[in-house]
Amino acid sequence: METYKKEFIEFMVESDVLKFGEFTLKSGRKSPFFMNAGAYVTGTQLCKLGEYYAKAIHDTYGLDFDVLFGPAYKGIPLAVAATMAISKLYGKDIRYCSNRKEVKDHGDTGILLGSKLKDGDRVVIIEDVTTSGKSIEETFPIIKAQADVEVKGLIVSLNRMEVGKGGTLSALDEIRELYGFRASAIVTMEEVVAHLYNQPCNGKIVIDDTLKSAIDAYYEQYGARA
Repeated sequence: METYKKEFIEFMVESDVLKFGEFTLKSGRKSPFFMNAGAYVTGTQLCKLGEYYAKAIHDTYGLDFDVLFGPAYKGIPLAVAATMAISKLYGKDIRYCSNRKEVKDHGDTGILLGSKLKDGDRVVIIEDVTTSGKSIEETFPIIKAQADVEVKGLIVSLNRMEVGKGGTLSALDEIRELYGFRASAIVTMEEVVAHLYNQPCNGKIVIDDTLKSAIDAYYEQYGARA
């Protein structure tokens, strides 16, 4: 596993973004882990987060694209932080774009924030986590309605590796099959467990034998087909 992935896993835990315990998800599933990217609240955290995204985007998609699109609302700071980090780390200016939840009819009109989309633009979508693919269902038509663009892929921070709406494939694999573009993550839950199981993080063991058993049981029930 790449060093930046190990650092990112510990960063999520230290930032109280990735939590372990008992959580009821929006889907109704009882999960032994939960991720909330809204817990990144400081300038230092957002700078680091942007750099982790930038490295994963570079590894997955290279720099051969024009726009980083962050769906409202959580995707907006992600897109801004990652475009800044790409400029800092790789010297490449990528434009950022996001959508509004409501179309603005005065001043800076329209449904988009940041850069406008142009015919021929190559777009990477950035989100925090995808469990059902619902956000892409809403985002993809908005992007395609603005211009004749190519969506190169989706990047999220964590692949939960559980079945999506179809009940067989993961949400990221469902997106790949449905829309025809790549969907990837900075890290997977498999990598998280491998790095944290019985290993100290910030001075304590985060995933012990009991929690590991709960995670294994969760994936026995909800794990996606490889």
